[in-house]
Amino acid sequence: MSEPPHHTAHGQQGTGGGRADHRGHDHQSHAAYEGHAGNTSKTTWRMAASATLHCLTGCAVGEVLGLVIGTALGWTTAPTIILAVALAFFFGYLLTLIPLRRAGVAWGTAIKLALAADTVSIIVMEIVDNGVMLAVPGAMDAGLTTGLFWGALALAFLVAFLVTTPVNKWIIGRGGGHAVVHAYHH
Repeated sequence: MSEPPHHTAHGQQGTGGGRADHRGHDHQSHAAYEGHAGNTSKTTWRMAASATLHCLTGCAVGEVLGLVIGTALGWTTAPTIILAVALAFFFGYLLTLIPLRRAGVAWGTAIKLALAADTVSIIVMEIVDNGVMLAVPGAMDAGLTTGLFWGALALAFLVAFLVTTPVNKWIIGRGGGHAVVHAYHH
């Protein structure tokens, strides 16, 4: 009786052009994945900026939505930030899950990959951008129609991008972060 096909490092069955061993393991896919892990010299600033921009997009959607909802409802700073952070995580992960699911990755695997790819980046981004919003005097209490609110938010996203990009470069260079989902983006 033969064993069921094993998954490659990318979570797909070993059938994609590489030479499979007796367990169905795709050596070519595994070798391609290993090329990402632990090799900081091949991790470019462009790759890191792209991963950070991807993360920032999801975080920004959630953050803006949370801040707009909290501010419009007249909530105090703490519940508004909690909602914004929760929605930032939701949309950050969602923007990774969608392409993984379109690539045929099972829900359980896609969720694990999204968590591995985005968690550290989102945490850093949320600490920085919320810290900037709290540091700008009056920004959290400014209305949605003020330049102070939107200017502080834009500044917060810029600072978060600048701080998170080197973090993502370091993580990707060690085979983590967006390196774990890179194979599905081609």
